Amino acid sequence: MCGRYLFEPDKNPEIKRIYQLAKDAGFNPKTGEVFPTDETALIIAGQRQVQVVGMKWGFPGFKTGQSLINARSETVQQKPMFADSFLKRRCVYPTTGFFEWNKTKQKYKFNFSNDPQTLFIAGCYNYFDNIPQSILFTTAPNESMVQIHDRMPLILQKNQINAWIYNDDFAKSFLDSAMPQLYSQTENR
Repeated sequence: MCGRYLFEPDKNPEIKRIYQLAKDAGFNPKTGEVFPTDETALIIAGQRQVQVVGMKWGFPGFKTGQSLINARSETVQQKPMFADSFLKRRCVYPTTGFFEWNKTKQKYKFNFSNDPQTLFIAGCYNYFDNIPQSILFTTAPNESMVQIHDRMPLILQKNQINAWIYNDDFAKSFLDSAMPQLYSQTENR
């Protein structure tokens, strides 16, 4: 599960560029710690190349006021809630890391190192009452994550973004990919 992540344009030049593209397109993505239901910057398919938009994080849940923020990569193609979106509307969450909590509620921050590097998370989006909303994908944890939590985000490398968004065969095969090792540090509660 990935319940919060970071989007820090002031600490990362690549994220700053993505943030500016979203602002220039008329969106106002949340910066700092991003929570479910916040408007977030997303990379989606454009006419000739990818584009950056702003979109609410979370699909409507099954109960009033509930939001579904994650989908399991292992079952996304079978679940009616996600299958069509996965096939037609894949997206990428640009982040500077994400948070996870262990069973004792200790908060951990994850990234490739202690620096706020760009970390891309795979997802999809759909329209609900004509409003686009997004969900990110999780997968089984690797060694860097398994002691903290039983899920981790489906992480893309920068050079995989176009293939994830435009290439159905790549996207289907990537759902089962091994994830990169991550660095973690504890955060104050």
